Amino acid sequence: MQMEASSVDSQADSSLLKEFYIPTYVLVPESEAVNVPDVPQCPVLVFINSKSGGQLGGDLLVTYRSVLNDSQVFDLGVETPDKVLRRIYMNIERLKSGGDEFAAKIQEKLKIIVAGGDGTAGWLLGVVCDLKFPHPPPIATVPLGTGNNLPFAFGWGKKNPGTDRQSVISFLKEVMKAKEMKIDNWHILMRMKTPKDGSCDPIAPLELPHSLHAVHRVSSSDEFNMEGYTTFRGGFWNYFSLGMDAQVSYAFHSERKLHPEKFKNQLSNQSTYAKLGCTQGWFCASVFQSDSRIASLAKVKVMKRLGHWEDLTISNGIRSIVCLNLPSFSGGLNPWGTPSTWKRRDRDLTAPFVDDGRIEVVGFRDAWHGLVLLAPKGHGTRLAQAHRIRFEFHKGAADHTFMRIDGEPWKQPLPVDDDTVVVEISHLGQVNILATNDCRSRSMSDPSTPSHHAHDEEDRDSDEEDSVQGEEFRKFGAADTFKMPDEFDISHLS
Repeated sequence: MQMEASSVDSQADSSLLKEFYIPTYVLVPESEAVNVPDVPQCPVLVFINSKSGGQLGGDLLVTYRSVLNDSQVFDLGVETPDKVLRRIYMNIERLKSGGDEFAAKIQEKLKIIVAGGDGTAGWLLGVVCDLKFPHPPPIATVPLGTGNNLPFAFGWGKKNPGTDRQSVISFLKEVMKAKEMKIDNWHILMRMKTPKDGSCDPIAPLELPHSLHAVHRVSSSDEFNMEGYTTFRGGFWNYFSLGMDAQVSYAFHSERKLHPEKFKNQLSNQSTYAKLGCTQGWFCASVFQSDSRIASLAKVKVMKRLGHWEDLTISNGIRSIVCLNLPSFSGGLNPWGTPSTWKRRDRDLTAPFVDDGRIEVVGFRDAWHGLVLLAPKGHGTRLAQAHRIRFEFHKGAADHTFMRIDGEPWKQPLPVDDDTVVVEISHLGQVNILATNDCRSRSMSDPSTPSHHAHDEEDRDSDEEDSVQGEEFRKFGAADTFKMPDEFDISHLS
């Protein structure tokens, strides 16, 4: 009886997997159409960072290739997603022009699965956004990193997944049932004076996140678009952070690059992260980091409503600022929380929708302040909600600070002369993402997500500062915003 039940389960699995299967001729140009099946219900392309999650990424790659067509599963360490998607979509268009209705339906139903850390997931989202497909495929994210904020925010969990056959099949079932949501894309622009001596690059290329790269021109009216300045631009989906939390993240990533053999387990990675928070002074910021106050490092301006820039007052105690798009940060915590009824009325604050074109700006004094997020109604110091935010760094308290985009940190040089480093964040567009029934993110266009009126309870954040408003909204172009250099090592994205 047990053998019969096993045989039935195997047949059921095989029948189910046909609903995800894409024939080789659709994926590989000039291959022959042989034994074309019925149109699958949920055709998928799978992208896996084989270097994520220690050995898990490689194991997951093997399992997906064993249950699907090998040609629809891609190792990001071998081929970049923009090249893969361009090739496949060009082939589909060729087939459609020849009257192939099967290929047309594959394109219509296509979904993407990406397995890796937040940096890897953001990379795929950015590539799909940049390629501007007529019907961009929605994306499901497999948590395979340390923080896994993107998967957690949309119901895919934050623990590294199982890599066996049944775990993969279970995930595919969830993808089939998942709903589509929109998510805002945030563009980041950084401008700085090029040093007179040494390299022409202000920052070594691999010090920067993969999505932040140099460009020659932004707009003819840009005051920093002149000889002697370098402009970088990129994008993010989850958060941009500045200050001591990014400093701890930078120490973690630096240590992982030096000793990758010590970072094979998610739990030990998180333990190491906590220890570095202590050694970097994040728990004793007022004692060890007198030059880490955001107010002494930068002037901050926000645009809360379309119209004009306005200064955002930052209290002296704030040592870290997070510009947050999703209700998930630092492994699943929600720094914005749920503003009470009177806060929404008096300060014009809302719940953090992921598709409202506004970003939440939150401040933290130190790591102890951050621990309030573990409380049921805990949150950081709500500073503002804005369509755009600008940081202006002048010569002053420090010669560098630390920044982080979606889990990827870097050490940022600050002015040593009478010049200015500018970091500006603006809303750019949206992309489709897949969410489960456990999705924590709130959408303005999806009535099934939690209402922004839910959980109205009076909170006590008396140290909050008033939100502010700003100027006419200008978008910057983002062609190749997320392009990954061909020679880029993806191991640090895990």
